Amino acid sequence: MARHYSTRDFFRHMPNALLGRYFAAREVFGEFDFAAMPETRHDALFAAWLALPEAQRNTMDAEFRDIFEMGCEKGCRAILDEAQWHLAQDADPNAANAFTEKLAALVNHFERAMVTYLDHQAFWRGATRFYHADTLSYWRKRKNLPHKAALVDAANVQALANRIRTYFHHTEGRGNNCVVEPFRRGDRDYFFAYPEDYSQQSPEWVDGQFGIRPHNPAFEVVFVFSQSEGSLDLNYRGPFKAIEPLQAMFAETILQLPELPPEPEDLRVYDLGPLMQRNFEFTYDVGSGIESVVVKKLRLSSRATKGERIALEADTSKDPQAVYALLDRIQAAMPMAQYSVTQVNLAVRMVVEADRPPKTVTIHITYPNSCSLKYDELGLKLRDMLSASGIEPREPADTAGTAEPVEPVEAAEEAPAIA
Repeated sequence: MARHYSTRDFFRHMPNALLGRYFAAREVFGEFDFAAMPETRHDALFAAWLALPEAQRNTMDAEFRDIFEMGCEKGCRAILDEAQWHLAQDADPNAANAFTEKLAALVNHFERAMVTYLDHQAFWRGATRFYHADTLSYWRKRKNLPHKAALVDAANVQALANRIRTYFHHTEGRGNNCVVEPFRRGDRDYFFAYPEDYSQQSPEWVDGQFGIRPHNPAFEVVFVFSQSEGSLDLNYRGPFKAIEPLQAMFAETILQLPELPPEPEDLRVYDLGPLMQRNFEFTYDVGSGIESVVVKKLRLSSRATKGERIALEADTSKDPQAVYALLDRIQAAMPMAQYSVTQVNLAVRMVVEADRPPKTVTIHITYPNSCSLKYDELGLKLRDMLSASGIEPREPADTAGTAEPVEPVEAAEEAPAIA
């Protein structure tokens, strides 16, 4: 969830010394003594800021927004990931450790973001791209790709851009231009594609003049390839029919394959049966940040009558067992032996960012193998909890002899909700 930004709040979060350095580089506010200015008291500075020419203020405000967004644990992690790639090629073998220690010595993530922006511009662009990718939902994973290195030379990257441009131009009448930016993050290759979208008009203020102005925005396609896994994650917020063609473009240009290999059927299934039991206990490590896991919703499907379902949902804020209390009342009225759990919503109370209060993350799981969790750090941590609890998907042979639910997988997966 995006945090609220305002210029005044940005000034409060940032130490005066760093604000002074930023403005000195832009040759403004030279009359201010930032060393003598009280921390978090910036009324005079803010008034001077409002007096700047609009165009100059807008340019700096856009930079402040980026720095503000990166001033969090996820942003700091993205900075370190991008720095590792750059500093691995440094003549000094201790350069990466020195940079990590430099950031660790700073007071908070806002300072770490600002210092990176001021002193290490080479890391900034890639870090902001990684942070953005970490906030995206609705990823599609393709497996069964060869374990070969991605080609990131200019010719192959341009070939991918051309394929994307041609596809969207012919199928949707957009995409007249396209640029692709490659980045390396650990053992994964990221490709951010920006095809041109349909032209739009919007009401805007420019230099004090109001009007309806046309512009040509870009939409986004993100590819993440893992050579070690032989997998491709794709993020595209558009029609599902474009997913496989986009995967094929990547395979044929970046991996130099004659065609996209067929995807093997995923036979693994979630074992949701144990969640029928009131005394089921979730398993997680003490250091995982997880404080509690509560079942908020159960969907039961009849094995005798196709399409017959019972959905149980209750307010668990006061009684974590509220769903099971509801289940007890239903079981008293009708036999449940012919019903299986085919969908569950879990509410996980956990620390998402070390310097912030715990939040509630909602997980949606549907039989046989649909889950709202991503494969980012948070998603992997929660998948570890599901695995330790015996729920994470496994091969059907592991559950031979048990009565299986009959529900098909649902087509779309929701992103985990964080409250």
